[in-house]
Amino acid sequence: MVSENVLGKPKKYQGFSIDVLEALATYLGFKYEIYVAPDHKYGSPQDDGSWNGLIGELVFKRADIGISALTITPDRENVVDFTTRYMDYSVGVLLRKAEKTVDMFACLAPFDLSLWACIAGTVLLVGLLVYLLNWLNPPRLQMGSMTSTTLYNSMWFVYGSFVQQGKRQT
Repeated sequence: MVSENVLGKPKKYQGFSIDVLEALATYLGFKYEIYVAPDHKYGSPQDDGSWNGLIGELVFKRADIGISALTITPDRENVVDFTTRYMDYSVGVLLRKAEKTVDMFACLAPFDLSLWACIAGTVLLVGLLVYLLNWLNPPRLQMGSMTSTTLYNSMWFVYGSFVQQGKRQT
């Protein structure tokens, strides 16, 4: 990136890529001059087969090397040589390692405790009402059928209806 230009001084570039370039220049003993591609683009193929931007500057040998946060694509690799990536910005997600404890009541987690209490109260209340209605007005049974209308059976009937379990008639 370009640092601020103060009092007409020449532009000064800074950043990781510039640090790498300066280290290479010191180590290999060469001098360099930085300029920006005239069209301020990274480089893409044109309709006539030529390239624009930084890649075009390299293809037409107006620049010896190009330093940029440039994506390596197969099209670009066909016309210029790239170094291996030296800085990679990939997205990573860190998660805390799960504890290996087994919770016996994990099945209750989808609902709040107050909702579970309301469900249990509803099953008890409706079961009690079913028992009372059967006791006050017993159904007329056919000869030989055995149906017990105890409070226990009424509660199981309501619970089975609530969780939709039981024998299904076809």
